[in-house]
Amino acid sequence: MSARPSFPADVSVIRHDWQLDEIKALFNLPFNDLIFQAQSLHRQYFDPNEIQISSLLSIKTGSCSEDCGYCPQSARYDADLQPEALLPIEEVLETAKRAKEQGASRFCMGAAWRAPKDRDIERVVEMVQGVKALGMETCVTLGMLTDEQTKRLKDGGLDYYNHNLDTSEEYYSEVITTRTYQDRLDTLARVRDAGINVCCGGIIGMGESDDDRAKLLQQLANLPKHPESVPINMLVQVEGTPLAGTEKLDPLEFVRTVAVARIMMPESRVRLSAGRNEMTDEMQALCFLAGANSIFYGEKLLTTDNPMTNRDLQLFERLGLHQGGSSYAS
Repeated sequence: MSARPSFPADVSVIRHDWQLDEIKALFNLPFNDLIFQAQSLHRQYFDPNEIQISSLLSIKTGSCSEDCGYCPQSARYDADLQPEALLPIEEVLETAKRAKEQGASRFCMGAAWRAPKDRDIERVVEMVQGVKALGMETCVTLGMLTDEQTKRLKDGGLDYYNHNLDTSEEYYSEVITTRTYQDRLDTLARVRDAGINVCCGGIIGMGESDDDRAKLLQQLANLPKHPESVPINMLVQVEGTPLAGTEKLDPLEFVRTVAVARIMMPESRVRLSAGRNEMTDEMQALCFLAGANSIFYGEKLLTTDNPMTNRDLQLFERLGLHQGGSSYAS
C-alpha cells in the first residue's frame, strides 16, 4: 500500500496567515489528494452528510447605482429586469414561512442598494424581527453600512450580514469601479466589530486568473475572523451585463476552489450559491465531497434561476444527505 500523500501546508490548525505559495500548492495538488484532504478536514468539524439550507429573497430589486459587471440589477445595464420597490413586510414574512416549511433554517433578504438610508434600515429591522419570530436565522445584504446602521441591525436581532468580496483585489477593478475593495473590507469590519456573523465569499468564472482565485481565498482566510458563511458563486451570465459571454470555467476548477476554501476555513459553512442551476448533479455531489455543506434553496436567487426545491430534495435523497445546521465544533 502506498503512503498517504503529504500536503504543502499545515492544515491542522485554524490559520489567518496563509501565504500565496501555500494556497497555489493546494490548488495544484492532484485532484484526488485535494479532495481527500478537504473531506478529511471537513469531518473534523461537521457532520459530513449534513447540509444547511438558506433561502434568499430580493426585497428591493433593480435600479442600483453600482456598476458590478455581473449584476442585472445595475441601472447602467439593459438586462430586461423590472425594478421593484421595497416589498411590504407581509409579503416578506409569507415568503419566509414557505421557505421554513420547505426546510430552510436561514432566511436571507437582499436589497439592491449601494448604501441604504436610515429609514430603509428601520423597515428592514421590522422584517428581521418578523422572520426571527418564525424561528429562523436571519441574514441581509444591503450594501455599505454606517456604524449607526450596523448597530441598529445588531440591536434588531440580525444574525448574519452578507457582503461579498467578489474576487481578488487585483482583479476587482475589472469587475466594479463604483466601490473600492477597501469599501468592502471596511463594511465587513463594521459588521464583525458589531458582533454580527459575517457571510462573505466571491464569484468564480468572471475571467479571473488562477492567482486571483487563490488571492480571494487568501483575503477571506486572513481576515481577523473567518466568515461564518462563505458563499462560492459560479458566474451566472445575464444578457445585457458586461460579463455576458465570458468563457465558462472548467467545472473541476470550481470544485477545487470549494475544496481549498474548506481547507483554509475549516469551521466555516461553505455554501453553493449562484450558478447551481447550471451545475449537474454530479458536479454538486463533488462539491459536497469537497466540503460544501450549505446551499441556497428556492427557485430564485435574487433575480437569477435556482434549482427547484424538489430537485434538491431528490439529490439529497440519492446522496444520503440530510438537512441540519450545527457543526461538531462549538
